Amino acid sequence: MKLNGNAICYGDNVDTDVIIPARYLNTSDPAELARHCMEDIDKEFLSKIQPGDIIAAGSNFGCGSSREHAPLAIKAAGISCVVAKSFARIFYRNAINIGLPIIVCDAEIRTGDKLSVDLSAGVLVNETTGVTATFPSFPPFLQGIIEAGGLMQAMKEGVFE
Repeated sequence: MKLNGNAICYGDNVDTDVIIPARYLNTSDPAELARHCMEDIDKEFLSKIQPGDIIAAGSNFGCGSSREHAPLAIKAAGISCVVAKSFARIFYRNAINIGLPIIVCDAEIRTGDKLSVDLSAGVLVNETTGVTATFPSFPPFLQGIIEAGGLMQAMKEGVFE
């Protein structure tokens, strides 16, 4: 599975409260959540991104409360994957469960850089700088979940049979 998009960068410790503020947790509608994604950390987020773009961040992305609304809001906003130095464990699992690829990679990325990510090969290419980085590729069962669009869809499709 290959993804391409422009990077939008954030620092360390981006918590779920700024990914999707608690005041919007009264809905689980992906489109409604997407309208408020990242608004407390970056009011211009939605106007900056195009479908397929990639969030790049520092360490501990998705820390804070375990709300599964956070990766859902990111995915519904059109982000194809998140690349970070590390993720909060519950965010990592929630992201996989809804089919949002998340990559643990310590690559040098700046906002606006054009990225190409090969999930199967575990290779990230920063096409702007020409730098290539590797990351642990997902095992086949996780790739199946992501390609199906999430755990529930993978189960419906019989990915694990």
